[in-house]
Amino acid sequence: MFKTKFPDLTSKISRKIGSIFSRLGLPPNFWTIASIVPAIIGFYFLLSYKDMFLGFLFFFISGFLDAIDGAVARVTRSSSKLGGYLDGIIDRIVEAFLLIGLLLFNLPGFYVYGYWLPSYLLIALLLFFGSALVSYSRAYASQKGVIVSEKILEWMPGILERTERLILIGVGMLLYYLNPLYTTYVIAIALILSIITLLQRVVFVIRHGA
Repeated sequence: MFKTKFPDLTSKISRKIGSIFSRLGLPPNFWTIASIVPAIIGFYFLLSYKDMFLGFLFFFISGFLDAIDGAVARVTRSSSKLGGYLDGIIDRIVEAFLLIGLLLFNLPGFYVYGYWLPSYLLIALLLFFGSALVSYSRAYASQKGVIVSEKILEWMPGILERTERLILIGVGMLLYYLNPLYTTYVIAIALILSIITLLQRVVFVIRHGA
């Protein structure tokens, strides 16, 4: 199935954000690059202070700055291929900081059918299957010319794409204060859904590819 779109509320919020921040006169790429700064700070708090809340807070700020760039680009009609490229690269860098910070946080693991699953293994697999392969599966289909239509690529399905994945991880970070194991459970769920998303995209390319 093709993805469904949710344009109404999302578009209104995006236009409002773009309208407010475009008044500063800063180009969209500024906000894209600026999103790295709070991500580095959030990584520092996760790594050095083991502070899950401050880590969450700064990564949330990073995500908000990332949303500003697209909103400003749409309002000012200044979208560009370079901007899209920078946005994609920096998105992966920010997500890597987040997941590596959680990997080094020493979250608890858990047993499944008598097998011990350490948190660092789950996070490493999420970094590979979620952050890397899910996006790579789309880009590679375009690069190899299997799917040449941008319109078809836009409809590529995915139960857990980057935005949903980061929201889910953010919820898991907040659940840490109820029980640290809940964070690990959420990461395991994100991993499973990321693998399903990858399979969805592979099947989509097989069905709709040239």
